[in-house]
Amino acid sequence: MSIAITSAAHAAVSTQPAVQPKAATQQPAPQPAPAKLQPAPSDTVQISAAAQALKEAVENPAQTAREAAGGDIQAKRLLAKEAADKAL
Repeated sequence: MSIAITSAAHAAVSTQPAVQPKAATQQPAPQPAPAKLQPAPSDTVQISAAAQALKEAVENPAQTAREAAGGDIQAKRLLAKEAADKAL
């Protein structure tokens, strides 16, 4: 007894295994974007006029001369005053 099959679909035969190992199918994890550098916060400190005057009063002559050479008007006035005091 023989049975004839006229329309049969043939299964495709593959040379690769049906399930691939995890290492082969797993993509490397995406690298996180580097953190953007934020500028460091800065604080501005303002000292009172009295504190500034005290600082100028206790300043040494060399510092006053450096500031006067750099264009500091107050330092220039102080040097002129000291020169005038010495002349008397």
